[in-house]
Amino acid sequence: MKDNFLLDSLTKLMSIDSPTGFTREAADYVVKVADELGYKSRVTNKGCVEVYMPGESSDKKVGISAHIDTLGAMVRSITGEGKLRFTKIGGPLMSTVEGEYCRVYTRDGRVYTGTFMSDSPSVHVFDDAGTLPRDEGTMWVRLDEIVKTKDDVQKLGISAGDFIAFDPRTTITEKGFVKSRFLDDKASAACLLAVMNDFSKQGIKPKNDTVFVFTVFEETGHGGAAVGEGLDEILALDMGCIGKDLTCTEYDVSICAKDSGGPYDYELTTRLINMAKEIGIKYAVDIYPRYGSDVGAYWRAGHDAKGALIGPGIQASHGTERTHVTALEDTVALVKRYLKG
Repeated sequence: MKDNFLLDSLTKLMSIDSPTGFTREAADYVVKVADELGYKSRVTNKGCVEVYMPGESSDKKVGISAHIDTLGAMVRSITGEGKLRFTKIGGPLMSTVEGEYCRVYTRDGRVYTGTFMSDSPSVHVFDDAGTLPRDEGTMWVRLDEIVKTKDDVQKLGISAGDFIAFDPRTTITEKGFVKSRFLDDKASAACLLAVMNDFSKQGIKPKNDTVFVFTVFEETGHGGAAVGEGLDEILALDMGCIGKDLTCTEYDVSICAKDSGGPYDYELTTRLINMAKEIGIKYAVDIYPRYGSDVGAYWRAGHDAKGALIGPGIQASHGTERTHVTALEDTVALVKRYLKG
């Protein structure tokens, strides 16, 4: 675990709740880091952050993205007994949500803690405690407040439309494992911050004018739709999937050849594979049929750019995720090699 900046950035990002639609604090953190490193940045109307890194040449414009929005939930309704029914944001694996601690953010700035519960939470009481489906219709949030009625909850300032953020439970072990919710995609965002830090501290310029883009609506499908106008290439950093017939592991950099939107650019993907071989990192080329990225959103918005997708291998995506620091460090190494041209 050599790279303290990388892990410190990851830990800080993980500590900032940022479910899709509630990402301003995470964006502010990225802007702060960019400012400290001497790079110009801006927050778009949509809330994405663009950080500008002048290159040795302006003949080509490159974009590189990661998303800082996460899965989460929103208050849907309040029951007569003071339970919070919720609607999920993005696609969390609901079987892993029960028992998770959370924070509820009101529109007037108050924050309350709670726990995700099922309607049958005790084996000593409910015959179907182990078999009841876990979904939005059978789950609720138990507030850590003395509430017995809907009116009690409303007096706290809580109402429909308030955001609910999962506690990520971030842990970095002595063996280099990183365990946390939302490694998709804050692990990749931290990798981009580490690249920015290395280039700034070492006085390195990328070969081409580059914009680093931190998107905020990826989990709902349109994060990269309106960023980095006029790009010739866009490289998205997002998690690499693990399981079934895939070859990626927690120690690898994933290079995705095709996802649910179709194949990525052949030439750019091949170039990344050859660069991975050249610098001697562990990588895997895979196909992810139930996956989409900011490149897909960028393309669907009608932009004309080559696009590719890489990222650290992450186990148990949208659930209790885990990766290894070597995958993060090698992802940083590949991005740096790519930007050097």
